[in-house]
Amino acid sequence: MDDREFLAVAMEQARIGRAEGGVPIGAALVIDGAVVGVGHNRRVQLGSAIRHGETDALENAGRLPASAYRRATMYTTLSPCDMCSGAMLLYGIPRVVLGERRTFVGAEDLLRSRGVEVVDLDSAECVELMAGFIRERPDVWNEDIGEE
Repeated sequence: MDDREFLAVAMEQARIGRAEGGVPIGAALVIDGAVVGVGHNRRVQLGSAIRHGETDALENAGRLPASAYRRATMYTTLSPCDMCSGAMLLYGIPRVVLGERRTFVGAEDLLRSRGVEVVDLDSAECVELMAGFIRERPDVWNEDIGEE
């Protein structure tokens, strides 16, 4: 599979999150060409402060040795926030592929400054899903990114 195919896995997670009434951000953790964990933003569904798509994918992947994370790529439908970027830095994930950064620019500069390869696929499908959600649910979106 290539980057776009793995992003499609994350996009499916985003759609699941949207169907559940949550923020449509999905993620997939891939190691050595295999998906080892998927997740979607479940803050609304779980009443959680920290269950973003990327942290959900990490949680669902379970405990892994440090050497596994160092061979991983995180696929996410949206530019990762400070919290999710911090988790990726903590575990030494060397590559992040994002679906888009037009609706939100996260901590990409931080990731790059720490040697992480950041790839933006600029997916129109990701933009459309996120922009539609922001228009429909600005209150939930603002809560998700820590704004009023």
